[in-house]
Amino acid sequence: MKAIAYLRVSTQGQVEDGVSMDAQEAKVKAWAELNGADSVQVFRDEGISGKRADNRPGLQAALAEVGKGDALICYSLSRLSRSTRDTLTIAEELQRRGGDLVSLSEKIDTTSASGKMVFRLLAVLAEFERDQVSDRTKFALRYKKERGEKTGGDVPFGYRVREGRLFKDQAEQRAIALIKKLQAEGKSLRAICRALEAAGISRKHGVKAWHPQTVSNIISREKTA
Repeated sequence: MKAIAYLRVSTQGQVEDGVSMDAQEAKVKAWAELNGADSVQVFRDEGISGKRADNRPGLQAALAEVGKGDALICYSLSRLSRSTRDTLTIAEELQRRGGDLVSLSEKIDTTSASGKMVFRLLAVLAEFERDQVSDRTKFALRYKKERGEKTGGDVPFGYRVREGRLFKDQAEQRAIALIKKLQAEGKSLRAICRALEAAGISRKHGVKAWHPQTVSNIISREKTA
């Protein structure tokens, strides 16, 4: 096992952080020696806040060094991150790499059976958080759609956007009505395209050529509208 030590103090200094870099390193190396680590590599972020993980080069280098069976060791989770989201992301990255997480203050040690349980719990919490974000996003998009608000992407055929809201374009709505009528008569997508072109009906931005996939997308969207 290779021990990857991660040490950090914030810009407010060692008094506020409560423990110096030297003290953190001594604790981490003591754990590594006690648990038979083959080697210890030390990475530091000095004078950097723990609010974000992506702006700490020491942490990113430490994570990149972790391989299967290695352990990332920190004095406390607050040294690793002050963001729950970042902590869960780091735990997922370690799991992907086959490494372990050791936090001395909280006595989290995934090299043991009980520690692995904590590690898996972190993964479950991460998945739960992603599901919550997904549910909130779907709810917000559905709410905006019900209010006739644009929800991103191109303005759909049959509509115009004004002040963030969708309004029906009467000319394009007549084209959609023709598409529905021709489909009901059993016309193929290609035949519908030719009929639209023959009638001089353009797509968005004045494009005169119609394609079967474009017609299919309009039909599908109208079914869910």
